[in-house]
Amino acid sequence: MSAALAIPAAKLALGAAANIAHGIASAFDGSKAAKAKKTADEFETVFLENFTKSVMDSSGTEGPLGENGTGGEVYRSMLTQEYARHLQKAGGLGLSDQILRDLIQVQAKASGTNAGGGHAG
Repeated sequence: MSAALAIPAAKLALGAAANIAHGIASAFDGSKAAKAKKTADEFETVFLENFTKSVMDSSGTEGPLGENGTGGEVYRSMLTQEYARHLQKAGGLGLSDQILRDLIQVQAKASGTNAGGGHAG
């Protein structure tokens, strides 16, 4: 990946992280493992969607999608969403696995801190 694509992709990933931060924060409320896995998968899907969108935007409007106004933009948006979903389901980039491990570590540290605090009484 060239630096010209890596920097915008990283910025998009950080933006995506902000958008789903609430999902990460609530990932450990109910069924912790399932929510954490779903959140990690969704994060990777958003990252892949933003990446594929930037790739499609950089390729111009030549080809089968052409320059066809709002309809073409909507179709391109839906196409990048589907590409991202399929890429993530096919194994993605491995981001969701790393995010899941990090979420579990954060949760374990938080549980250890809370358990060590004790109750005054």
